[in-house]
Amino acid sequence: MSKTTTGEQTPAAPDDQDLGAAGSQLSTAPVESLANVPGLGVIGWARWFWRQLTSMRVALLLLLLLALGAIPGSLIPQTGQDATKVADFEKSHSTLAPIYDKLGLFNVYGSVWFSAIYILLFVSLIGCIVPRTWQFVGQLRSRPPGAPKRLTRLPAYTTWRTEAEPEQVREAALTLLKKRRFRAHLAGDAVAGEKGYLREVGNLAFHIALIVMLVAFAWGQLYKSEGNKLVVEGDGDGFSNTLISYDDFKSGNLFSSDDLVPFSFNLNKFTGTYETSGPNKGTPRTYQAAITYSEGAYGKDRKTLVKVNHPLEIGDAKIYLTAHGYAPEVTVRDGKGRVVYSDAVPLLPLDSNVTSSGVIKVLDGYKNAKGVSEQLAFQAFFLPTYVKGNEVASQFPALLNPVMNLQPYHGDLGVDSGIPQSVYQLDKTHMKTFKDAKGATLRDNLTPGETMKLPNGAGSITYDGTKEWANFQIVQEPGSGWALAGALTAIFGLAASLFIQRRRVWVRAVKGADGVTVVEMAGLGRSESAKVPEELGDLAGILYDQAAPGAADPDDSADPSDSPDPQVVPAEGAEQQ
Repeated sequence: MSKTTTGEQTPAAPDDQDLGAAGSQLSTAPVESLANVPGLGVIGWARWFWRQLTSMRVALLLLLLLALGAIPGSLIPQTGQDATKVADFEKSHSTLAPIYDKLGLFNVYGSVWFSAIYILLFVSLIGCIVPRTWQFVGQLRSRPPGAPKRLTRLPAYTTWRTEAEPEQVREAALTLLKKRRFRAHLAGDAVAGEKGYLREVGNLAFHIALIVMLVAFAWGQLYKSEGNKLVVEGDGDGFSNTLISYDDFKSGNLFSSDDLVPFSFNLNKFTGTYETSGPNKGTPRTYQAAITYSEGAYGKDRKTLVKVNHPLEIGDAKIYLTAHGYAPEVTVRDGKGRVVYSDAVPLLPLDSNVTSSGVIKVLDGYKNAKGVSEQLAFQAFFLPTYVKGNEVASQFPALLNPVMNLQPYHGDLGVDSGIPQSVYQLDKTHMKTFKDAKGATLRDNLTPGETMKLPNGAGSITYDGTKEWANFQIVQEPGSGWALAGALTAIFGLAASLFIQRRRVWVRAVKGADGVTVVEMAGLGRSESAKVPEELGDLAGILYDQAAPGAADPDDSADPSDSPDPQVVPAEGAEQQ
């Protein structure tokens, strides 16, 4: 093996005339007036701003600002998510609340400053990607560059001599590189090959995926909708996906009722089973809702099960099972025995054992013993599993020994005042309690089938039985699929850009002064990597065997048949290109 080092020409010294011209251009004389300095102008400043905005460092800075700006949205209550918590925060923090409100911290994702960061990041990423995409397309359409004049200056280099003709060596090198999936071609007296284009593909895919995620996130926030509906099993009305059917509803700024996916469903039966012993006693084992649903106005009825974390998907809408409780069935009669109310009343759970509370309200049709129209209300407290001696809380979430505690009221519920009130809370301002024969407040525990008599022939209430209810959350996020696809693409693109190495290999074969072919191989990586010398050594070993080795170096007296395989070593004075 041999290596030849060639000398470098020394550039000629510049003459006095050149030095004088250069000195006049580099003059440090002060400027007489700043007014004489030409300005950038509007177009110049616009170009400067665009270059700064589309630089990678600014894109990373904007991405960091976006992440930091999202933190208040998770720590401070947001108006679009829970207006009640925002109101409570304003009452508790009279000093901070006005400041937060002016900064838009109660509506972070809809604030001007967050939108500005979002849009600038979007524009910055596009400005970064478009030029690089065109540049990469140009690289794909062009061939790998020809070999440098001095391959010895490249980081990985090897050479040997052979009796084979240069054409044979170059043909073998071209075939070998193409077999190893290099883009290779013959350029003069050398073969040029390049590999690792997927690195830039992964880089571009990562940045494009970020744009897709930003678009999907914005699309989802602007057109999203989210609402809740409590449905009692066996309720013939069920749920229809219209705005008036929701118990509560919120949506994005560009959402309209026409965007709602048309469907309806009924809750046939809720099934819940629980651990009966051990440290996990009361933990749900089965928690599912059997429903019948139909798509569109004339869709066929279909049956399915909705479980926790297993929603029903209809178009862009997902139906989640989020909560469960009990709805005691009651019948209220007036003093003449007429039924003035008969329905299942959903009660809200208070603990993990489904101890529940609520209010039964009779708004119309009731007349007291004197024939005067009044309104009735019953403060209800429900225990699915009642244990004597503990009237405060249920001992198990299943219906093992249901008991409902009732306290009746009569008077004016205030529903005609125009002030909204919760169906689960009782305004006692204009209500009076019923008294028993001893003058004590009337209160009683009922089991299924039992009746509470109101004093003075005012009527009665009967606990007929218990139904179960389930709460469903209907979420419509049109951009969720695109966001997931963008996230997966970003992961694979980032992996490709990190683990795939872009490298070039050149093989030069020329006749030496003594008529023997001299073969030179060199490799160059786009980044520091030990893979380039290893790969070049592997290629050199294969090519050495294929290109008829055996010619001896004129300075060596050894037998040509004893010539060793070429070894790749860093060239003297090697530098990255």
